[in-house]
Amino acid sequence: MDRTVEWFTRNGERAGNVLVYSSAYLAVIAMAEVAIAMTLLSLEPSLAPVVVGLVTFAVYTNDRVADVETDAVSDPERSAFVRRHRNVLYVLASVSYGLAVAISVLGGIAAFAVTLLPGAFWVAYAADWMPDIGSRIRRLKDVLVVNSAVVALAWAITLTALPVAFADASVTPATLAVFAYFFLRSFVDTEIPNVGDIEADRAIDVATLPVKFGVPATRRALYGVDLLTAAVVGVAAYTGHFSVVLTATLGLGLCYSLVVTGLLGRVDNDLLSLASECEYVVVVGAILCSVAIV
Repeated sequence: MDRTVEWFTRNGERAGNVLVYSSAYLAVIAMAEVAIAMTLLSLEPSLAPVVVGLVTFAVYTNDRVADVETDAVSDPERSAFVRRHRNVLYVLASVSYGLAVAISVLGGIAAFAVTLLPGAFWVAYAADWMPDIGSRIRRLKDVLVVNSAVVALAWAITLTALPVAFADASVTPATLAVFAYFFLRSFVDTEIPNVGDIEADRAIDVATLPVKFGVPATRRALYGVDLLTAAVVGVAAYTGHFSVVLTATLGLGLCYSLVVTGLLGRVDNDLLSLASECEYVVVVGAILCSVAIV
């Protein structure tokens, strides 16, 4: 019995490490986000969540492979995992993106184009392409606020536009509200991990809110983004674009986010990074409960 428990514990821990360190769990989170978008916009089921999940895995895995050396400071365990499995992760990421592009063709030219966007944004974000004009800034990833805004923009477009493209639906005020919601949420999700990366980012001259202004100021700034998100959701509900029930589920997610933001600098940041991304699991769970009750 003891050996069985030990076996399950050991292999369960390994499986958890694979999910977290490879970014596979982010693919699941992204699929939940697309499901939220489709629910808010009353879109028919499609392959959009699968495509976004594959793209998310590919982009974040490639990012972790590219940053394996600098991540050794902020997350040595993840860096060691990525370094050990670098070749396998690179192949899996490439296959995932290729498969996502192939599936996106089924949704038409618009879906195909949107699927290519995250990869293009990642290259613009992480690559050393900016002109040498005497500044040490060489990548968008190094520029204060712009770095998080670029990531947020890429995912907001993808999460909103891809299910719309698959459904061949029109862009409406509700679509713009969903885009704004995901842009603001993605900005928060990008800045929270930066609190744990302060030393690593400072060492390589990456400007983030925690590096430039400290953790307390970052916490207040993210409170502001959460409140701005609440305003967007409130306006969408007031104008009839979001139902009362769905507005309540998004509100529950925002309450959850405020709690996570309030813990910045007070508890382990790796745990908070995971917790912030689980906001969408909370929202999906709330939606499912509301459907069951109704």
